[in-house]
Amino acid sequence: MVETTIAPEPSVRRGVSASRSTPQRLPEVSADGLERIQLPMPEFSRVLGGGVVPGSLVLVGGDPGIGKSTLLLQIAALVSEISGDVLYVSGEESVQQLKMRADRLGITSERLLLLTETNLEAIISHIEQLQPHMVVVDSIQTVYLEELTSAAGSVSQVRESAARLMRVAKEQSLPIFLVGHVTKAGAIAGPRVLEHIVDTVLYLEGDRFHAYRLLRSVKNRFGATSEVGVFEMGNQGLSEVANPSEVFLAERLPQAAGSAIAVTMEGTRPLLLEIQALASTTSFGLPRRTANGIDFNRLLLLVAVLTKRVGLRLSDQDVFVNVIGGLRVSEPAADLAVAAAIASSFRNVPIAADMALVGEVGLSGELRSVSQLDRRLNEAAKLGFRRCLVPKSWRRGASVDADIEILAARSLAEALDLALVR
Repeated sequence: MVETTIAPEPSVRRGVSASRSTPQRLPEVSADGLERIQLPMPEFSRVLGGGVVPGSLVLVGGDPGIGKSTLLLQIAALVSEISGDVLYVSGEESVQQLKMRADRLGITSERLLLLTETNLEAIISHIEQLQPHMVVVDSIQTVYLEELTSAAGSVSQVRESAARLMRVAKEQSLPIFLVGHVTKAGAIAGPRVLEHIVDTVLYLEGDRFHAYRLLRSVKNRFGATSEVGVFEMGNQGLSEVANPSEVFLAERLPQAAGSAIAVTMEGTRPLLLEIQALASTTSFGLPRRTANGIDFNRLLLLVAVLTKRVGLRLSDQDVFVNVIGGLRVSEPAADLAVAAAIASSFRNVPIAADMALVGEVGLSGELRSVSQLDRRLNEAAKLGFRRCLVPKSWRRGASVDADIEILAARSLAEALDLALVR
């Protein structure tokens, strides 16, 4: 028998003296020197709420190869040209590999500092020595603290590393961007508390086989959530799409059966998207339902309403629905456009090329109103649409463009009679 002494795992939380923190009255707190860093990339600034906030901790997640590192390297270069030195820390690439990426993106800033390091204590030491204006850590799953015995990327390492970086960001009024890996389900890998620690959570979304990317804000302590920025991936990295609605509709084939225009809201921005549907006689006993860009269960609901309330015989039809551009629509305001596209394909009758559709479909076949309809209508009128099909419960406001004709319908069957005219 040999005696073995098991030492408790050392705590990474350092003792804090009570004299270090002092309560302050609200009117006495000064916000001087905490102005946002305005970037010459309005899409990114709008998603953050108007610019980079000093002392903020921002987590950027997304699928592998979607462009997270490319975007943050571009942002780091822009901030270095505006404010000063920026430290880009990578635990996955060498400085030579980062240099190759910078050359491909055309980045030559002398104030962009590159570092390959995974030891968080060493990273913080470099931050204290260099005093940069912004820090990027790519990724949070690769850094580790020596005080913890677990491997990098474990729950305790990710949690404590994020907490330590948060303390550095707040104490030095230093904006820090973290890259986070995602799981197969698309959620940020690691403990859920990681998203609670940071100030802002951004998701870079899109189909890897399409050029367009959406930067979506799902948490923001300094601005509105659900804000979206649209980018296009090219040889020079991610570039802004100033008018995404016009781009998504550029290759639309007018007078094609099964095509409808939906007006959705991505944050505070109205976005016009083409929704295509195809209904064909099935070769099997059980018809297929395929949804690309919309929720599959929502598609099943709309097919059931079309069958029961409108009388379309879809029980022997394979139904395919696709949102053009690789985008994903989650709000119910696109229900009417999806249902109209399916009915248009089934009846082989096109929807008028100058008509947009907005409305939520209920289980009884009724059309329900949606929020911010005035802004949706003005955006449709701006892009040349002359008619818009909306729920009848909506009342026209003074802020609606007078050039667009409003067609109101109480039910889905009534709306299809107005939209599908031979």
